[in-house]
Amino acid sequence: MKRVIIYLLSIVMGLGIIGAGAAVAVYIWASKDLPSITKVDDYRLPLVTTVYDRDGGVIGYFCNEKRFLVNLEDMPKYLPLAFIAMEDKNFMTHDGVDFTAIVRAFYTNLRTGKTTAGASTITQQVVKRLLLSSEKSYERKIKEAILAYRLEKHLGKDQILYIYLNEIYLGNSSYGVEAAARTYFAKHVNELTLAECAVLAGLPQAPSRNNPFTMPEATKRRQEGVLGRMLEDKHITRAEYDEAIAQPLVYKSMPDPTFGLGAWYLEEVRRQLISFFSEENVRRLQLPIDLYGMDAVYDAGLHVYTSMDPFHQRNAEKSLRNGLYDNCKRQGWLGPLENIPPEGYDAFLKKQTFSPESLANAGWAKALVTSVTKQGAEVSLGESYKGFISIGTMGWARTPNPKISPEAAGRMTDAAKILAPGDVVYVSAVGAEGDANPVSLPADPENKKNPVPKYDPEAVAADKAIPVCLEQIPNLQGALASIEVQSGDLVALVGGYQFSPASQFNRATQAKRQPGSSFKPIVYSAALDKGFTAGTVLLDFPFVLMNEGQKPWKPSNFDHKFLGPIVLRTALAKSRNVCTVRVAQQVGMEAIVQRAHDLGIQGDIPAVLSVSLGSYEVTPLGMAEAYSAFANQGVYIKPRIISAVDDCWGHALVTFAPDRREAISPQNAFIMATLLKDVVNAGTATRAKVLGRPTAGKTGTSNDARDAWFIGFSPELITSVYVGYDDNSPIGRMETGGRAALPIFIEYRQVVDQKYEPTDFVKPEGITMASVDPSTGGLAGAGSQGALYLPFITGTEPHSSAGNPLQVKQDDVRSAEDLLKQNY
Repeated sequence: MKRVIIYLLSIVMGLGIIGAGAAVAVYIWASKDLPSITKVDDYRLPLVTTVYDRDGGVIGYFCNEKRFLVNLEDMPKYLPLAFIAMEDKNFMTHDGVDFTAIVRAFYTNLRTGKTTAGASTITQQVVKRLLLSSEKSYERKIKEAILAYRLEKHLGKDQILYIYLNEIYLGNSSYGVEAAARTYFAKHVNELTLAECAVLAGLPQAPSRNNPFTMPEATKRRQEGVLGRMLEDKHITRAEYDEAIAQPLVYKSMPDPTFGLGAWYLEEVRRQLISFFSEENVRRLQLPIDLYGMDAVYDAGLHVYTSMDPFHQRNAEKSLRNGLYDNCKRQGWLGPLENIPPEGYDAFLKKQTFSPESLANAGWAKALVTSVTKQGAEVSLGESYKGFISIGTMGWARTPNPKISPEAAGRMTDAAKILAPGDVVYVSAVGAEGDANPVSLPADPENKKNPVPKYDPEAVAADKAIPVCLEQIPNLQGALASIEVQSGDLVALVGGYQFSPASQFNRATQAKRQPGSSFKPIVYSAALDKGFTAGTVLLDFPFVLMNEGQKPWKPSNFDHKFLGPIVLRTALAKSRNVCTVRVAQQVGMEAIVQRAHDLGIQGDIPAVLSVSLGSYEVTPLGMAEAYSAFANQGVYIKPRIISAVDDCWGHALVTFAPDRREAISPQNAFIMATLLKDVVNAGTATRAKVLGRPTAGKTGTSNDARDAWFIGFSPELITSVYVGYDDNSPIGRMETGGRAALPIFIEYRQVVDQKYEPTDFVKPEGITMASVDPSTGGLAGAGSQGALYLPFITGTEPHSSAGNPLQVKQDDVRSAEDLLKQNY
């Protein structure tokens, strides 16, 4: 207490008030409304929440202040000593207030006539940051001294130093020594050398002025000052000092993966964490945490372990980007980025920092069109390089017309109809090899394919025109979600072509779109429980539904043709709309709606027949979940995105498991998986046979080709792919699920399927296989053509060559013959 009174005496003397009694009076006055020192016990430093993939790699961080807790024993021995030498040389001996430093600062300021020297101890700095405001006044300094003295009595030196080194701001959005070590040296704090510790210790008084990245010379001078004080105070030897002074300082930051690979996944994790840590949920589960919602996510320093597999995620992102790029290019030219007048050419080109190396690995660059002929366009690539876009590489660049297929539109043959002088466009090098990195997109070496011969930038001379290709960033969007069956992990989630922190709409989890024919397996699954079999004969004939008070509805097939009597297996494999509506009518839409709910599709699904053709809107992740029962012997999987959450010290807070429940019988699931394999083997998804392993799935296309889908699965993995425009405009003529979405699925699965041994779907008890005549639905005989080997629930298999086609309700439809005569 004596030291505090002496400190107060120096202050009141500075104010022109004389006497120890005055100092005591000031102490009594200032002590009346001081905050309790025990608040320090409850104070929690805002900490970074770290999110990990399932291999233990970091996906990203959530934080308000970039700070990572680190114990004193995990710091190099030099680090605390460096800060003590620079900030508070008597820290280990004073009681919170350094009287010697006060007197020295007082006389220095008195001599200079202004405040140039300070005397705050490390303890006082902790008090100021944790208990008081940052205003500069004698009143605050008095309170600071009293509280510093009390804090020294309440906590030990190590605890105060621990708080200080973890709390202090060290520039470049780095709070605490661990964050600073990552920011300035790309190291963890325990890896720092003496020379590097001295750099950090020189930052607190002026982090911006001593910024190592922008002011390396000033930083070096400050570092030498720190090392000099450490030597003077005998914290280091002369040899250690000399070695540290001589060590070259290399500044670089540890890469921040946030919103890089897995950006869509990370954003979904963030949304789920905020929801999970609601105050109501935390109290209900009695979790040992007193922060809620966003505060918990951004300040609690959580360790969040997810199900994201980086191998799956990387290839999912690459495949979706490739597919969207190809689809969009197939539709034609979207136009230049901008058009600038001739007087603006020079100013534009001066801003371009082009070199031929920027086109290596299929890189893109901005180019200015300077002249155009029918044969091509000359472009400027910065001030020193020229390029030429030949019409031979622009054949795809037709004017988009969703009513005309690319094949019908033909190739563009006149470059002057595509480009004009002043157009600013993206180009890539003819002959470039690899995956492009468009300059406007986040750094990602795997965002687009361009499989052309190798490009050698060193072979390009500055005085020659570089042959380049016209490029464009897709405006088409899409999504991909992939669930691992055995673990129940959501291993990949992609919500669009390009993630932007300013636009985080995740089409995989938030976009609700019409699934088209990919909804049909839900209809047929319900039908199997109502007496239908894989060999039931359905009538692919036209008919009209006459509902009182409504316009007649004439269901039609995509190809506007009718196949006549066909078995259920063929109706699903060939995606026959008319057959599906007939089945839905006879099964009853109430049963189909219930089956959709059983398979995890949420919402108030209307019990109307159009739903059987996929008019009810769902999310891509929701469709992957719905198919999980077909892949998993009837057990529905609600996949886990987050597997576990630990607190800042690594103590377990909560663990998660995938939600599994029996949705359909194993027999129903096996029959559906077998029928959906036939979609790949002989139906609308035959391209997927290239995978060379048991694969099932279903294409889907909504009205006017506004949405394209493919949901495919094996016993190991379920993958849902969606393609469409955000404004729900048509994708383009003939852009079906099989053309727009299926290639994305194939490219992704060709790579990731290598992680799994090929297996087939397990046939459960209660299944009988039978050879069926596809024209009658009866047992195949000697004269049967194209016999089908189909699964049946035991007891429902055919026992003779006679079929059993379901009868059409004559009171609901007109006769097929009459309709055909009316050019239906």
